[in-house]
Amino acid sequence: MNTESLKGLLENVKNGEMSIEDAMVLLKKLPFEDLGFAKVDHHRNLRNGYPEVIYSEGKTNEQIKAIVHKLMERNNNIMATRASKSVYDAIKDITDDVVYHEAARIVVVKKREIVFSDKYIAVVTAGTTDIPVAEEAAITAETMGNKVERIYDVGVAGIHRLFARADVLQNANTLVVAAGMEGALASVVGGMVDKPVIAVPTSVGYGASFNGLSALLTMLNSCASGVAVVNIDNGFGAGYLAAMINKL
Repeated sequence: MNTESLKGLLENVKNGEMSIEDAMVLLKKLPFEDLGFAKVDHHRNLRNGYPEVIYSEGKTNEQIKAIVHKLMERNNNIMATRASKSVYDAIKDITDDVVYHEAARIVVVKKREIVFSDKYIAVVTAGTTDIPVAEEAAITAETMGNKVERIYDVGVAGIHRLFARADVLQNANTLVVAAGMEGALASVVGGMVDKPVIAVPTSVGYGASFNGLSALLTMLNSCASGVAVVNIDNGFGAGYLAAMINKL
């Protein structure tokens, strides 16, 4: 339930189109709904502006289907992250309004039209191997109603490729930068723009990159102002935060 649907419910009670008893039945399930293995947070849309997102890893397909079914009853657009093709196939059993973004490993159930903001988010990667993390950020931001401009494979080893897209970077309202190896790209971008940069270290690189730890430490120690850092490979967290900033 979102703000508009709650207002509609109260208007229906006010106008006599719905009884108080029927409204109470709906409101009892508003905070959360207990499925035994999960407590579906129906109130999150009102608190945070977007419904609960399903983290798929560690859940069975039947558990995911049950959660999706309950969220669909509220006419929500739904995201399931870190989702395999089998998760998509399971959700497709209960709705045709579903798309699988394979690179991002995100399943999107679209129950209502997405209205896009005018301002856009730039999602940037150092290399091609960083794209899956970047796509997780991009699809998250788009599903939350944001335009996204993708700028991929513009790392510091060929920094002229980045400068060629300077106009797109500088006109973005928020930026997400995904980089592995030494993770230097976030600092470079941070030094080029006057908007927030959300840095995502990726687990891309040889042994001494320590599965993304090297990039994480570089980004945390950035000398560029306005750079914030999320966890290693956390494209979802970066995309969600960028969407929140973009809508301020």
